[in-house]
Amino acid sequence: MSKTVLVLVETVDDYLPLLEQAGYRLIRAPSAQLRGDAIRRHGAEIDAVLTRGPLGLTAAEIQALPHLQIICVIGAGYEQVDLAAAAARGITVTNGAGANAAAVADHTLAILLALLRDIPRADAGIRLGAWNRVISPSVSGKRLGILGLGAVGRAIAKRASLGFDMSICYHSRTPRQDVPYTWYDSPLHLADAVDILVVATPGGTNTHHLVDARVLEALGPEGYLVNIARASVVDTPALISALQHGQLAGAALDVFDDEPAVPDALKALGNTVLTPHVAGQSPEAARDTVALVLRNLQAFFAGEPVLTPVHL
Repeated sequence: MSKTVLVLVETVDDYLPLLEQAGYRLIRAPSAQLRGDAIRRHGAEIDAVLTRGPLGLTAAEIQALPHLQIICVIGAGYEQVDLAAAAARGITVTNGAGANAAAVADHTLAILLALLRDIPRADAGIRLGAWNRVISPSVSGKRLGILGLGAVGRAIAKRASLGFDMSICYHSRTPRQDVPYTWYDSPLHLADAVDILVVATPGGTNTHHLVDARVLEALGPEGYLVNIARASVVDTPALISALQHGQLAGAALDVFDDEPAVPDALKALGNTVLTPHVAGQSPEAARDTVALVLRNLQAFFAGEPVLTPVHL
């Protein structure tokens, strides 16, 4: 008997046929209206939900899906999935930890380089007929701090260390024994020790505003912030103030509090590089993400352990 999957995501469409070829029936609902309609019309038919962290799945929606057995989240973050409601029903939750780590790490280094080397303004100047040869900082040899050393954080560290000879420091809840990098016991102490701070930790209540005004002050007027994780980890008003008043050299951001809205203050600054939450998006990452979802679904419905469980 085929299983029915409610698909709430909108970024992996080209690879969803992998699920259909494996025998899954898909109900695609990539907008709020379609999502509500699908749950109302097909709620009793749905066995699994495919979502992503910011889209989540609410307690009310879980209650409206009486046969729901598994929630698959693409990407590492699952901050808007009601884990308590899932646990109360005995619903399994998986995430996509590691599936798009290479793409996110590549994008991190790309916007980091663009920020420090001032590439967007140089390109814009050329197109306007200018020839402004601004002297920009080197990237090689900088001290890089990573907030969160999961699959994405480790992929960033590898590229920065081997490709740009950076010294790597990190903060996580506990030090890792399998990496050669220096652990710091708080975001504040980490920021004080580095030139560039990269946010690579999941969102949610546990990481809300980990990077606050004090952390930005510790990073300092020659320091840079890069966020490819979740906007909620950074206090955005404090970041804007630090950038406006020269208390921080610059910021490269792929995530924002109220996407797709981006604060005008950030867009007006010359010391920011902004991208529209695309770090984890590439054909390769989308393929690998859906392949991991398929492997989790196949394992679950075969009565086997899932590959990437979220512990409820």
